[in-house]
Parts: sequence; structure tokens; C-alpha cells
Amino acid sequence: MAARKFETVDDYISSFPEAEQRDLTAIRAAIRAGAPEAEEVISYGIPAFKLNGWLYYFSAYTRHYTLSSPPPNRVWDAFVERLAPYKRSISALQFPKDQPLPLALITEMTVAKAKENSAGPQ
Repeated sequence: MAARKFETVDDYISSFPEAEQRDLTAIRAAIRAGAPEAEEVISYGIPAFKLNGWLYYFSAYTRHYTLSSPPPNRVWDAFVERLAPYKRSISALQFPKDQPLPLALITEMTVAKAKENSAGPQ
């Protein structure tokens, strides 16, 4: 079976059950709150935000939600203590579905990432 191709972020979110739709919408709103002028797109089949470069991708899986960004992720290093409870790779953070979403943290990281992007390559 071929993977479904989503045209919009609304299309992606609506493909999930109601509980996941609420959480994905909350993640989307948290990113939007941190970068209201960012462009919302579908990239690699999942929602993403761009502002002077990539901000964040977000997606849902069986047991977690993922927030990802192409490396380097210097912003994540600035939030390392607050990110300690979450599984982290070089490009992705996993938020377990059985725990509250850290929406304020996502917004704060988005603000920082938008500032980093506007400063240009480091």
C-alpha cells in the first residue's frame, strides 16, 4: 500500500483519530505561537514550519509525537535540562502520548529557533 500524500496540514491532522487530532492541533498552535509569521507546509509527507529556514516538523506515531528539525539543533542544547525527560536524537524529540505535551516548551523553543534562523548560519 502506498503512503498517503497530504496536501495540507489540515489534511494530515484529519487523518488521525480525534485524540491525536487534538494533540497535533495543540502542537501546531504551540509552534504558531512561537513564530506567527512562519509558513506552514507539508514536507516529506508531514507538517512543517519555515521561517528563514526550517523551524520544526511535527508528526504522530503509535506511542509518541515527534518534533524534528534538520541539524544543527543548537536551540535544543539551550533547553537540555527541560528536554531531559524526552527521547532525543540528533534531529528529533519524542513526546510520549501517555504524558502531557510540553506546549509552553515547544513555543519557547520555536521562538529561539526563529531567532537562530534569522541570525543566519553560525
